[in-house]
Amino acid sequence: MSVKVPFSPPDITQAEIDAVSEVLRSGWITTGPKTKQFEKEIATYCGTDRAVCLNSATAAMELTLRLLGIGEGDEVITSAYTYTASASVAVHVGAKLVLCDTKKDSFEMDYDALGKLITDRTKAIIPVDLGGVICDYEKIFSVVESKKNIFRPSNDIQKKMGRIAVLADGAHSFGSMQKGKMAGSIADFTSFSFHAVKNLTTAEGGAVTWRNINGISNDDIYREYMLLSLHGQSKDALAKTQVGAWEYDIVSPAYKCNMTDIMAAIGQAQLDRYDSILEKRHEIVGIYDEAMSSLDVQYLHHHGEDFLSDGHLYLVRLNGEDSSFRNELIIRMAEEGIMCNVHYKPLPMHTAYKNLGFDIKDFPNAYAQFENEISLPLNTKMTLDDARLVAETFTRLLKG
Repeated sequence: MSVKVPFSPPDITQAEIDAVSEVLRSGWITTGPKTKQFEKEIATYCGTDRAVCLNSATAAMELTLRLLGIGEGDEVITSAYTYTASASVAVHVGAKLVLCDTKKDSFEMDYDALGKLITDRTKAIIPVDLGGVICDYEKIFSVVESKKNIFRPSNDIQKKMGRIAVLADGAHSFGSMQKGKMAGSIADFTSFSFHAVKNLTTAEGGAVTWRNINGISNDDIYREYMLLSLHGQSKDALAKTQVGAWEYDIVSPAYKCNMTDIMAAIGQAQLDRYDSILEKRHEIVGIYDEAMSSLDVQYLHHHGEDFLSDGHLYLVRLNGEDSSFRNELIIRMAEEGIMCNVHYKPLPMHTAYKNLGFDIKDFPNAYAQFENEISLPLNTKMTLDDARLVAETFTRLLKG
C-alpha cells in the first residue's frame, strides 16, 4: 500500500531550513533573542500585550494553573471529549479533575451542564477549541459570572479576577477568529500548540497569551512564567551573558519547559507565511464541504457569519453508523492510500481516567460523537487535487 495522502505531515520549506541554519551559525541556540522576538510576534498576531513561548501547550496550561495558585483542594473542569493534555494538567498540580459531557450532537461542552458542575472549589475551566473552532466563550463567561458569589480566591491573581478563570485549550486554534477577535485574546488565558502536526509548527513547542487583568502587571505575569519555566532561576541564559551578570538566584524549585531559539526560528518562518497556510486550508475545507453536503453526514463547520476557524481538523460524523463501520471505513480509505484518523476517543474510555473513577456511561453525548467520527486528512502538503481525491474516495466508499 502506497500512501497518496498522509494525514498531517509538517509543512517545512527552505525558509524554515534557512532560519534554523542561521540560528545554528549564530552561536545562540537555546532561549534567546529569536524566542523573545517570536513572543512579540505571537502577541501582535493574537492582539494581546504579551505572550510566552514554551516547549508545549501542555506546559503552557500547567504553568498557567500554577501561576493561578491552583492545586490540592481545588477543582478544574474540562471536556470529556478532548486529548489527555486538557485534563492531565489538572492532575499534575494536584487538583480534582471534573469532566463535562458535550452537548448533544456537538463537539463542545454542554454549557448548561457546566454550570451544574461548578462548586465553591472550582478555580478554572478549560474549554477546548476542537478542530480550530472557537468555543462559545460568551456562554462560558456568563456561566462563570453567575457563580461569582461562591468563588473563593486563594491567590492575588484570583482575587483580582474575582471569579473562576477560563483557560482556553487553543492547541488547535492559532489563527482562528470569532466576532472580530483572534484566538488568544478571548479567554482569560489561551494555550497554543506548535507540535509537528499543527498548522504552525516549531517541531515541539507552544505559547500562552492572556488578557489584561486589572490590578495585575503583565510584566509580573511574564516574569512568573519565566521563573516557572526555567527552574525558578532569577536570570535566564541571555541575561547572564551581560558583563558581570553571572550571578543568579533560585527562588523556587520550579520546572524546565522553555522554548529554544531553534524552535522559535522555525516558528517565525512559519508565521511569515501563515496567511497562505490558512488560505490553503480553507480551500481544502471548501472542497470537503461541497462533497459532504450531498452525503448523510454531519461535519464540523469552519466558518459562519461571525467566526472563521484556522481549519485545523476536518471532523465528520457518519449518521446512523457505529464504531465498527467507522473503523472499517478508515481501513478501506487507507487501502486506497488515504490516511484518516479519529478525534477523539473520550477521556473516560482511557485506562488513566477509568482509574480516576470516570465511566463513559456518564458521558453519553461524548460517546455518541466518538462512535461514528472520522477525521479526513487536512494539511498544506496536500494539493487541491489530493483534496478532491479524498472527497471522491470517501463519497464512493461511504455510498458503496
